[in-house]
Amino acid sequence: MFEPTLIFFQQSPTAFNTFIVIFSLLIGSFLNVVIYRLPVMMHNAWYLECREFLADEVNNIPAKKMTELSLSKPDSTCPKCQHKIRFYENIPIISWLFLRGKCGQCKNNISIRYPLVEATTALLSLVIANEYGVSFETLLLLVLTWGLISLTLIDFDHMLLPDQIVMPLLWLGLLVNITGTFVPLNDAVIGAAVGYISLFSVFWLFKLITGKEGMGHGDFKLFALFGAWLGWQLLPILILMASVVGAIVGISLMLFKNHTREQAIPFGPYLAIAGWITLLWGKSIWSWYIIQIS
Repeated sequence: MFEPTLIFFQQSPTAFNTFIVIFSLLIGSFLNVVIYRLPVMMHNAWYLECREFLADEVNNIPAKKMTELSLSKPDSTCPKCQHKIRFYENIPIISWLFLRGKCGQCKNNISIRYPLVEATTALLSLVIANEYGVSFETLLLLVLTWGLISLTLIDFDHMLLPDQIVMPLLWLGLLVNITGTFVPLNDAVIGAAVGYISLFSVFWLFKLITGKEGMGHGDFKLFALFGAWLGWQLLPILILMASVVGAIVGISLMLFKNHTREQAIPFGPYLAIAGWITLLWGKSIWSWYIIQIS
């Protein structure tokens, strides 16, 4: 069943690219659900755990009401009027354009971020498909890319990098490199360890000097994730790119958005963006950099 389809896609790049775009648009729609619901699910779980742990102290305090929430239930609704979104109102990008960015019932605005996430997912997936073609590597990198999109926006919104996404992707990176899919297994294991330990050391050094926490523990795990996929050799260029972009954005926010130096800025999005670029073009960037400094 799969072999004829693979042969067809290999012989027809246009059909393959069309399939990737359509399928990744659907994935992008699902990622919007993950980005919104997963942090809420995490906060609900933490709240219940805290109440259980502090049972005696909070026994007389009524628990807050929480709607049972998962990635599949309840069905998506308008946050303003609770109108249940019908299937034809949930077609990626097209429905948003057809409804002119408004709820079909209450006419309140629907954030443009939803179609942007869908379009970005399709675009990045298409880049992966064109770089790696019809291959197992494409499938793996698509899964990683979709996870990174979720992590980027969740961290941007909530300053969280959920283990539910980071850890499976980290282990997947190690597993796929057992056979040296992207890098030798030794490099992947060392990369994961170096990625975690390096930022962990920076975290504690910064805390000892300033008494403040400069980054979250999720950043250590995300850097370890890239070490598992890339190996240790490309981690320097990755952290350099992430730091430069983070510094530029941080300075811009202070200049134009009245951010203060004390306000935290999530580092995960810059790690994710730099890591994705490094996955595709890291070796070329590193070679260019070595030539420039030689």
